Amino acid sequence: MTRYFNLGNGGLLVCLDENTFLRDVYYPYVGQENHVNGLKHKFGVWTETDEKLFWLDSDAWDKTLRYKKETLVSDIKAVNNKLELEIQINDCVHYKEDIYLRKIVVKNNSSKKKEVKVFCHQVFQIMGDDFANTVYYNPKSESIIFYKGKRYFLINGLMCNHERRSFTEYSTGIFQDRGFQSTALDAQDGKLCHNPIEHGSVDSIISFNFELEPEGEQTIYYWICVGEKNGTVSRLNDYIFDVGPQKLIDQTEKHWEKWVNKIKFDFFNLNDDLVQLFKRSLLIVNTHVDKHGAFIASSDSGTLFLKRDTYAYMWPRDGALIARSLDRAGYNDLTEKFFEFCCKVITEQGYLFHKYNPDGSLGSSWHSWLHENHLQLPIQEDQIALVLDAMWKHYLQNKNDEYIKSIMDCFIRKAAKFMYEFIEPEVGLPKESYDLWEEKLGIHTFTCATVYAGLNAAAKFEKEFGQAQEVDKYFNMAQKIKENILKYLYDEKNGGFIKGLFYEKDELKKDITIDSSSVYGIFEYEILDPLDKKVEFSIQTFKKKLLSHDSVGGYVRYENDNYYRVDEKGPGNPWFITTLWLAEYYVITSKNQEDLKRAIELFDWVNKYKLSTGVLSEQLNPYTGKPLSVAPLTWSHAAYVIAVNKYLEKLDELGICKMCNPPKMKNNMD
Repeated sequence: MTRYFNLGNGGLLVCLDENTFLRDVYYPYVGQENHVNGLKHKFGVWTETDEKLFWLDSDAWDKTLRYKKETLVSDIKAVNNKLELEIQINDCVHYKEDIYLRKIVVKNNSSKKKEVKVFCHQVFQIMGDDFANTVYYNPKSESIIFYKGKRYFLINGLMCNHERRSFTEYSTGIFQDRGFQSTALDAQDGKLCHNPIEHGSVDSIISFNFELEPEGEQTIYYWICVGEKNGTVSRLNDYIFDVGPQKLIDQTEKHWEKWVNKIKFDFFNLNDDLVQLFKRSLLIVNTHVDKHGAFIASSDSGTLFLKRDTYAYMWPRDGALIARSLDRAGYNDLTEKFFEFCCKVITEQGYLFHKYNPDGSLGSSWHSWLHENHLQLPIQEDQIALVLDAMWKHYLQNKNDEYIKSIMDCFIRKAAKFMYEFIEPEVGLPKESYDLWEEKLGIHTFTCATVYAGLNAAAKFEKEFGQAQEVDKYFNMAQKIKENILKYLYDEKNGGFIKGLFYEKDELKKDITIDSSSVYGIFEYEILDPLDKKVEFSIQTFKKKLLSHDSVGGYVRYENDNYYRVDEKGPGNPWFITTLWLAEYYVITSKNQEDLKRAIELFDWVNKYKLSTGVLSEQLNPYTGKPLSVAPLTWSHAAYVIAVNKYLEKLDELGICKMCNPPKMKNNMD
């Protein structure tokens, strides 16, 4: 399920696994229309001496996987001592054009001359399925083309200092259908059959054949051009030959170096590993940003084969928190597109649904419209409130009056009116909705805290831009919610702030589960000061009840969390997000530089369990530290960016490092 590399430009997103195999291709939206669906575009090497094909998932290869520093260009090394070959690979998606490029340098580490063949395999399920695809060899452009409808994929390549302009051999075939297996099998003997066309469930393979002198090397470029028309991909193919593939890779490398260093942060005493993880997180977040405004949760399609669904959706909550990370880092151009996306999808009644496809259509859901025979809105109200809160903080940082005026009626006023009216009269708190973990229906502490923040944001917006009569109305409702949170949702006997309340056959009951989000919501959204005794007591319970006691450490979401649970004896699996919430608490409550070391220790923990490429998963195996569920999870990277930003702000507040965080707004950020 893990994706080690994410390479994209806002319209085309390509994901690679630990074997350098291409596993996901999203186009024309980031997260929508996966044309590979987790299948493997295999890559391997055959030599005449061994007469055997070694795919890069073979144990014979010793691989080192990294990105080039501060870029979205891979830096992969694979060594095969049996073949006495070394391969250096650089992958990227061009920052502007819809082109995936791979540079392959094959080096002969032996003292003998070698005949070598490099095989690149392709298998597309265009528009998400294997029905009615076509693949053919185009002799005019000497390329392989896959197509269905308005989706075209052109495969080609080039060997440097070689007489051929394109690849050497090719074959097209039927993929895993009617007794056929794959064209990858055609390569086992080192020869391809040159079948020129197939349709239905199809694949293809190409080879680059060459000789290597002792200690010699050969450079190969391989690419996939993507577009809606044959003419488009043909134009891109010609463009690569005209400009040169190396120049396009260099352009992309320089573009991302400049982008991620847009703001000149002073990271003070953070070590380089933590600084580089901050920058890597921003880059990975960016690959999950669609140019039309959606921020998707994950590009990893591995879960498709478990539950027949993925994380490639825009959850408004995840999106709002991702927007906070980008705003804090100075990328308000991206967040404004996200807010505009939310304007387009919010209902006339003022609420947001569970999740959305990147084109704005409604995503899949398991939230019912019916509960105990009565209508239940299938929503998570925290998602509405968090977007509104993010909009206010965006405004404080950027003071872009005209932009805010453009979204006042389409989102802010709709959301505020809904939250004001969506109140349970018995307790004076927001009505039941699903929790932020998408599992339980109830009146949850975290949700109530975010609604408090959202209504305060609405009141401040009205004070700045409009309707004076609404200001006190929203402020007063927020204050009542705060009072009732403290009245109903704090339970010292059961550890402090509990998960929430829920109705069972019209009877209101307590859910006393210790949930990391409960206390986080209380101090993050300013229900209470972080140093308040109720918060301190709840944090101690959090640390005691939710610590993963196994060798890995870290903190779980809530007691007895069963999602991907490894061991019934433990409380659940550690998550990066929840562990970083504790780091935020340590930052906020620090009084001096010594206090801040507690947060740095948790930053170091995050860095310890990242993948070699800097990717952060959703959760970890508590015994091995290996990623569980999706990797990357965009929210994990956003949480790290937010926590580090708060650390830099605290340094400024304590007078330790002036202007550590240049984007910090004049007013309080969070």
